Amino acid sequence: MNSVAVSTSSPRGIRQNNAVAALQALFAHRRLSRAELARHLGLNRSSSGHIVSELFANGLVREVEEEDLAEKGRARAGRPGILLELEPEAAVFLGIEIGVEHITILRIDMNATILDCQVEPFDGRALSARDAVVMATRRALADLPEGFAGKLGGFGLSAPAQLQLDGSVRKAPLLGWENVDPVTFAQEVIGDDIPCMLENEANAFAFGESYCSREDRAGVTLSLVIESGVGGGIVIDGRLYRGGHGLAGEIGHLPMRDGMELEQLIGLDHLLQRHRATSGNPDPALKDFLEKVRDGDTEAVGIARLWAMDLAAAIMAAGRLIDPDRIVLGGSLAALFPLVADEVRDHIGTNQAPGFPVPEISVHEAAEAGSAYGAACMLHQRFMSLENRALMERLEEKAART
Repeated sequence: MNSVAVSTSSPRGIRQNNAVAALQALFAHRRLSRAELARHLGLNRSSSGHIVSELFANGLVREVEEEDLAEKGRARAGRPGILLELEPEAAVFLGIEIGVEHITILRIDMNATILDCQVEPFDGRALSARDAVVMATRRALADLPEGFAGKLGGFGLSAPAQLQLDGSVRKAPLLGWENVDPVTFAQEVIGDDIPCMLENEANAFAFGESYCSREDRAGVTLSLVIESGVGGGIVIDGRLYRGGHGLAGEIGHLPMRDGMELEQLIGLDHLLQRHRATSGNPDPALKDFLEKVRDGDTEAVGIARLWAMDLAAAIMAAGRLIDPDRIVLGGSLAALFPLVADEVRDHIGTNQAPGFPVPEISVHEAAEAGSAYGAACMLHQRFMSLENRALMERLEEKAART
């Protein structure tokens, strides 16, 4: 919905800024008393109360009783206090990752909490960009519980693609997409009134990894999504860094040994190809390979160790360029890292140039769903901002009535 821009110094603009600030404060702190919210907003209790009343009228916040402090070992006198929090079901946000071997569909609420998540097999190379996006969009909408269609606050897509500055796809080699705009395909299904955007799957993963814990994510984080390819996203002090052309973090295309790129060496296709050659299994699955590694199968362990060596080399190369504080792994192949973590760290420790620190390396708690989650979170962030023109107009209507 198009709308005339509102000056942030006008009374209307100030009210909108304060409403957004209140939503963001409640999201960041989860629960606040009215006095605490007023302090966060820098307003007196009366002015803050007007903002809260508008948010109540729009069903965006609710009151809850303060948890019993006596249960936490502290005495309480009098009745429980009343706190404010976001109304979890005020809006929902859908995130979809369209991959080469699977699609992931999830739904989050106003607290960015995952309500449900499904990962389904999918042959991304077999469909056109339009057919893949339309199919995934219809599937996501079909799974919405009754009554939630009218609460859809945004629809986020992610895919292993290089994006233009306008958000369309320049190229997605693994999917066979080129010069297409998947958002327009999604809007054929959801309409133009629902905000929709597409993000590179590694950038979405990186964004989602830091979205709910920005204060804990100071410094530089490199997030790697390891599937058929290898995508990278960089977050600096809680903000996604895209680079000059939106291609920052594309670590998968680093030249490595034997004239191959990183994603050719540690991607899923190459790993299963090597496992197929040594195991005699014509159609091995990743879970079968991981099980063999856990069981100490000599051939599988040898492949895993080579994978660890190549991952370590990539981490060292990234360290020279961006000096990350931490590296977070996602994608289906992140499940291999805990089995070879010591190998990776030993390679880095042995070959890292003196003076370069070793970053913290971890696996994301929702490694396979991280890209879809990040895509949903991007729309959540937009909803909780002045970009949400529909919400701003609703708040203005309520304010005019009162």
